[in-house]
Amino acid sequence: MEPSNFSYSDDQATAFDAVSAALRHAGVDLDNEQTLPRRESQQSVLALLGNAGSGKTMLLAELYKALERTGVEIILGDYAPKRTRTRRTLAVLAPTNKAASVLRSRGVPATTIHRILYTPMYDPEYERLAEWLAGHAERPEIEGLTSEALDRAHAFFQTHKSVAGALATAGLRGSDFITGWKRREEPLDIAFVDEASMLDKKQFEDLQEIFSTLVLFGDPAQLAPVNQSGEMVFDSLKSSQISVLNRVHRQSDDNPILDLAHSLSDPALSFEAFEAQIAEIARHDERVVMASRVEVDLMARSPVLVWRNATRVRLINAFRTVQGAPESALLPGEPLICDGIELPLKHRKKRLDLEARGLVKGAQVIYLGAGKRAGFSRLHVIGAEEPRLSAASIIKIERPEEEEPFIPYAARMGATFLHGAAVTIHKAQGSQWNTVQVFAPDLFAAARAGRVEAGQPLWKRLAYVAITRAQSRLLWVVKNRLSKPNDVLSTDDLLPSTSHALTLEATSESE
Repeated sequence: MEPSNFSYSDDQATAFDAVSAALRHAGVDLDNEQTLPRRESQQSVLALLGNAGSGKTMLLAELYKALERTGVEIILGDYAPKRTRTRRTLAVLAPTNKAASVLRSRGVPATTIHRILYTPMYDPEYERLAEWLAGHAERPEIEGLTSEALDRAHAFFQTHKSVAGALATAGLRGSDFITGWKRREEPLDIAFVDEASMLDKKQFEDLQEIFSTLVLFGDPAQLAPVNQSGEMVFDSLKSSQISVLNRVHRQSDDNPILDLAHSLSDPALSFEAFEAQIAEIARHDERVVMASRVEVDLMARSPVLVWRNATRVRLINAFRTVQGAPESALLPGEPLICDGIELPLKHRKKRLDLEARGLVKGAQVIYLGAGKRAGFSRLHVIGAEEPRLSAASIIKIERPEEEEPFIPYAARMGATFLHGAAVTIHKAQGSQWNTVQVFAPDLFAAARAGRVEAGQPLWKRLAYVAITRAQSRLLWVVKNRLSKPNDVLSTDDLLPSTSHALTLEATSESE
């Protein structure tokens, strides 16, 4: 099948046909662009695997377009219409907001796994608006909303496919139309899951409970989730369930970063030989740099990637020192990493509210300033569709040689954060940045340690993941030195939310 002007390689065509066959068996015919009612007993899992640049994301986008032409309905993270037997659905998922935003930049309406596992509960009056925006109801009349406001909401939804964002452009706040969050009870149909190497077993089981057809897109050369002994969820699938993409498409653009990544598959390659390759490429290609120091200006938005936790803490403290950050407070523009939610079980609804707005473990966040209430922080969640929010926060600044972190801001409960100027390569998985700095002394230490993961030297897996986080430029930092900043920290580069900032006051201590 050739559904668009996209030119398939042989392995992409084979993978496309494998997915088409599975969908046809489930009642979705891509060739004839038609669907049949869903069969409840149908269950299938497929995996499309390939290394960086092999065309996984391009293929996912083409499969999405083909499914859209059949009339399959796209399920978004902020609204799901009432289920019917004849309606067929597709959700495109990623483990993190950053990974989902990469797909959205390619025109694929992706959302996070968490936003599918948990669904918002709408106020009944505004649910009529959501039904109308999704094309399942007539244009409603809502007291307090003008015809112009409805027009703005409709225009926004045509471009962004976000019900919450559309209602926000009409002048509503999240607390006006979303009354809470609940675990999704009704099953869905088809899911494409990008960055599937990041899935842990629990997430995989959750997705299998909800979706009858799962297609996983993953890179077997990446690092497996922590505490899974180097195994990824697709390792347990049968060979008949797996399609492998071998051809490297992005090499046609003469991409030196991908050339380096693929050279790591050579079992004879030593760390010293790999670093010599980097030096040779850097001599004639400005996209690869053998850097003698860490560039501090980049750290505010693109963290230095390290292996060892001690290195991470030292670099963070060096970053704060050269930026002139006081010990007792954060500067607007400092990067943070969400480290989870600290809430007791009785506040489950509040936890869902925080996570649904992007504050999941590993989310990259920029500090904007103190909130209006004690313990609250104004934040910008990188990659989120509605990035601006205010939340009860527990911010921890770790310091070298000290067991307990310094906590400049703390609510009794809420979202917890670590500083994000440097992160471990494990936590960087699933994210990409235009320019990436990799701290080479840490990878040399991993090579000297001789550790092996899933049959491959650990340093190679670390190096592969680290350098493929770079979209355009790679800085291979060879010395433990830090530059001085050229500019003061700022938030001017952050685009504001398309709507009013969301205030998560449900996590206040008074409740």
